[in-house]
Amino acid sequence: MERVTDVTDATDVTDGSAQSAGRDQVNDYDSFAEVYSAENENSLVNAYYERPAMLALAGDVAGRRILDAGCGSGPLSAALRDRGAVVTGIDVSARMLALARRRLGDDVALHLADLSDPLPFGDGTFDDVVASLVLHYLEDWGPTLTELRRVLRPGGRLIASVDHPFVAYTIQDPRPDYFATTSYTFDWMFNGQTVPMKFWRKSLHAMTEAFATAGFRLSTISEPQPDPAARELFPDGFQDLSTKTCFLFFVVEVPPSATGSDG
Repeated sequence: MERVTDVTDATDVTDGSAQSAGRDQVNDYDSFAEVYSAENENSLVNAYYERPAMLALAGDVAGRRILDAGCGSGPLSAALRDRGAVVTGIDVSARMLALARRRLGDDVALHLADLSDPLPFGDGTFDDVVASLVLHYLEDWGPTLTELRRVLRPGGRLIASVDHPFVAYTIQDPRPDYFATTSYTFDWMFNGQTVPMKFWRKSLHAMTEAFATAGFRLSTISEPQPDPAARELFPDGFQDLSTKTCFLFFVVEVPPSATGSDG
């Protein structure tokens, strides 16, 4: 994940304003924010699988204070807001936040922030945190999970989706040590544009251990099915997604008796 050290409200962010010379181009969402956002909007994997699964796990969010950690251009934030949540979004990409501001108006507070750094919120600020396809950008989940736990109230939830560890393991040849944390790289293609990406694969045990070490209690592990509405829209992809692993979903909770500074 790219490091952005300053935190600013996205109201003051204009397209491309945070791009700087010499930045590492791997995972550089600023360089392809518009095409990624357009693809994400209606794709099978995002619109008919990952987001519906996150919303189903969140359940009734009316009146809940929710941090969208890695909000991107804001589709999940918008869905949570429309369900009555009070949403705050953070992301490392200024251009993605500018797109989120266009989508969300002034309904959602947006901040430029890196999940590798301390978060600009007080202890116990939020009832829930959603982390949609974010944690697999991090080699070490520890500091980030500790911060997410800190900003959650006792009894609060972290709802997270990540690349399924079995998928990341089987696509590599030769296959790595399953129990080691290893990186994997590939290129995304958008309208002929090649975008280099790098993720970190952990074993399932390492993931659950990281949650426990940060003071979370595991509530749910989910491997959901895509929205049935996608069957007619994406007949080939629907069959594939219905029969193979793709993402893994977690709901973990802060124990009700905990305080934000414990652990």
